[in-house]
Amino acid sequence: MTKTNIAIIGAGFAGISAACCLAKAGCTVTVYEKNESPGGRARKFEADGFTFDMGPSWYWMPDVFEKFFNRFGKSTSDYYDLIRLDPSYKVLFDQNDVVDIPTAPDDIYALFEKLEPGSSRQLKLFLKEAAYKYEVGINDLVYKPGRSVKEFIDKRLLLGIFKLHVFQSIASYIRKHFTNPRLIQLLEFPILFLGAMPSKTPALYSLMNYADIALGTWYPKGGMFKIVEGMVSLAESLGVEFKYNSPVSSIVMEGSKAKSLIVNSTEYIHDYIIGGADYHHIEQNLLPKNYRKYDEKYWNKRDMAPSSLIFYLGINKKLKNLLHHNLFFDEEFEQHAKDIYVTPRWPHKPLFYTCIASKTDKGCAPEGMENVFILIPVAPGLEDNDEVRERYFNLTISRMESLTGESIKEHIIYKRSYAHSNFIEDYHAFKGNAYGLANTLKQTAILKPSINNRKVQNLFYTGQLTVPGPGVPPSIISGQVVASEIINQLH
Repeated sequence: MTKTNIAIIGAGFAGISAACCLAKAGCTVTVYEKNESPGGRARKFEADGFTFDMGPSWYWMPDVFEKFFNRFGKSTSDYYDLIRLDPSYKVLFDQNDVVDIPTAPDDIYALFEKLEPGSSRQLKLFLKEAAYKYEVGINDLVYKPGRSVKEFIDKRLLLGIFKLHVFQSIASYIRKHFTNPRLIQLLEFPILFLGAMPSKTPALYSLMNYADIALGTWYPKGGMFKIVEGMVSLAESLGVEFKYNSPVSSIVMEGSKAKSLIVNSTEYIHDYIIGGADYHHIEQNLLPKNYRKYDEKYWNKRDMAPSSLIFYLGINKKLKNLLHHNLFFDEEFEQHAKDIYVTPRWPHKPLFYTCIASKTDKGCAPEGMENVFILIPVAPGLEDNDEVRERYFNLTISRMESLTGESIKEHIIYKRSYAHSNFIEDYHAFKGNAYGLANTLKQTAILKPSINNRKVQNLFYTGQLTVPGPGVPPSIISGQVVASEIINQLH
């Protein structure tokens, strides 16, 4: 009996995840990747002795990674070593107002109590409710393919709908428990990357706070690319073939089925095709027009999560007053959020984040030096140029020097920037987005771009523009979801 032959466009987390599941099910799987290495936004690069993870740098929800590898009789420890960061991260509100977020529960309760008397009791209640949302959300809701409302006619979901706080905003929900501005900002910060103002994001996403505070912040020794290497190693052991430097230029149709892919002017015939690259690009640029499920008007009405302006820096000294993860919250959170989501523009006074992996992993930088990753979340669809990038580079470095009390700029020996035009060039990212589709109530589950195209029987989608949404854990789950849908069809 001939094996089902499956093509996957894109070797990001979702694509590799789907490849592993389908290969285990007995399919012949080929992954076509336009870049020279796997990982998508989670690629890495090396320069002048420094190693940089290009995109994701937070390792949250360790159970999702472990659950994925367990499907294949493996563990994360078979591929990389995890280190729990303690403190989890540093928050800089002002030069004399700096908070390190501890890992021990009692220390976290003490921190909250110090900032707002009585808040430790509220935090325990907040986390208890968030734990329920995490259990239902991450272990149930996100594994649903979002193809029919019938998927959600589930006794546990129906009985627990109000406990999930789907119809309440995260902003009002947090303020119901806390009044201290610092605590509110700490709890709202993960929302900045979800794609909407906290006032328009469902309180369901307090599950992110549970992931942060209860499950902790981790680091895979060697960098986030170690996850990619582990997943590729697993995939190859299952028989998956990866073709790099292989951009797909079109999908060839035959009746109501996708017959083949054109890659570097060569035709490759497959039984099924999974789009793990940018959904908008695959649909609008690779498919013939009459086979598209959505049009440009639909896509332009989507609420997108942010893009990012990123700087990769090599510093020829050790930075004393920063940790592995650092949040610079010395400006107003709400105004920056408005500059992303309400009136999209380059922010006047942005918040930003820095990652210094060399604080944990000496292999990331030459001895006595640091690799520094600076990220500013910004609105998608903005025009970026060298002048704009340099202005924000000077702004962030100046604030870093002021808040940490040490010189940085004169010690930079390597510098690279990355923004909208790079996301478009490297990933065909719609509007230069970095994080995919916004997690708003109107773009949840069955309201997201569909995992399948009913006009094309054998074409499916996976990744951050479809279910369950953006982020590394959701992308890994997305690959498993789409693979299950195809496997169900085959049986």
